[in-house]
Amino acid sequence: MIEDNSAPAVIVQVIDIQFANVPGILEDILRDGLTDGKVQGEDYDPLNVQSQIEMLKDTIMLVCKARGSTEAGKVSLTVPRLPSRTGSRISSANVQKLARLDGGSRPVILGKTGVESKLIVDAKLLDGRLNIIAGRKGSGKSHLTKLIVSSLVEYKAPCVVFDVNGEYVNLSCSNDKDKTTNSSAKVVILAPGRNLKLSLRGIGLKAALEMLMHALDLPGTSSRVFSRIWNNLEKERRLSLEAIIDAVTKVTCNEAVRDAIASRCNTLLDSGIFSDRLEQTVDYGELICQIEGGGVIVLNMRDLSTMARRMIVELTLGKLAELLSTWKLRAVFLFAEEAHLYLRETYWDDIVTRMRHLGLFTTFVTNQPDTIQDGIYRQADNIFLFNFLNERDLDAIARASRIDSESIRQIARELPAQRCLVMGDVVKNLPIVVDVRPLDFHGMGETRYYFQD
Repeated sequence: MIEDNSAPAVIVQVIDIQFANVPGILEDILRDGLTDGKVQGEDYDPLNVQSQIEMLKDTIMLVCKARGSTEAGKVSLTVPRLPSRTGSRISSANVQKLARLDGGSRPVILGKTGVESKLIVDAKLLDGRLNIIAGRKGSGKSHLTKLIVSSLVEYKAPCVVFDVNGEYVNLSCSNDKDKTTNSSAKVVILAPGRNLKLSLRGIGLKAALEMLMHALDLPGTSSRVFSRIWNNLEKERRLSLEAIIDAVTKVTCNEAVRDAIASRCNTLLDSGIFSDRLEQTVDYGELICQIEGGGVIVLNMRDLSTMARRMIVELTLGKLAELLSTWKLRAVFLFAEEAHLYLRETYWDDIVTRMRHLGLFTTFVTNQPDTIQDGIYRQADNIFLFNFLNERDLDAIARASRIDSESIRQIARELPAQRCLVMGDVVKNLPIVVDVRPLDFHGMGETRYYFQD
């Protein structure tokens, strides 16, 4: 805070620390180095100028960016005028009080902003928002995501997590072996192909078509023939994967169309996710609806192939959109871990564009921010930025953030692990650096090393 008596107090953020560039100081330092030990004689300094020069040499300058101003307890994101250079008082600000982040009725403790100051945000400021969590590998992205997921579940929010690395399976386990977390009874771990097998009748034609077209690139002409076969088998009450494969061989159509449908159906069969035996399958829509009163479904895709992963992601998106549009679900928080592995414009773009109307609120977690489309960045409400060094990655984030690109580059490069820069609605548009607090459970996700002490 920079305060004086004649203007509102200015809120500034330190983005860099440098030596003060006083004219002549660099020449004086070089001169001392060149002449040290070579010039004979005694120093004569009756006015004690040397002590002042030595002090100037070590003077530190904090490079700051103005973030807003405050007057009579009200914070504004504008700076009406600069404070006095000579008559101002400079003090460290309490970020929690400054941004009035009291947590509301649903407080979430993200971590600390200083030695004693906790950063407490309101879970409602994540509701209805599009969030991006980005950072290098090992910087703490997944750690923060697990913290947010567990906090939302405690407030009875329904969550779905695309778990690529199988590191969310401990959400129900406390660090204390004799205890469980508050969300332990609300965590459902689903492994596609194991305890999650689906039937075509259960997922429906619309979701099946979207999966075939977007995940398996089924051409439009082939999709129309597939729909006709599906409807005929459904009328005959013998809809199954094997029946579709058999009907494809007998249908009258172009050979290329027949081959396209047959190859996709065989891919579904080989994935192990689908089964024609009803006793092995579950109703996916009914399973998702069970978290309406609060809970999290973790889709453990660790052992799935790239193709099967894309199929599950597309199928889940289609089913969520269907349940939300028919009001079987009020809203869902979706967390896309390692989003760059399956983020494709064909289906995500529509979900992101209509998300606030559907009630599907997405958080993208990635270490490759340049793979996310600009259309998604432009609609981001909150960004949690961890350490980055690559200029291309920083450029991608800088285009979406509400602060200047210089601040993004300076701060992101210096962030250690488990420390992030929070920007957006959740911190009232004041960019805040926070040390993310530890989890109440074993978060997994650590790097596996060969050489161990």
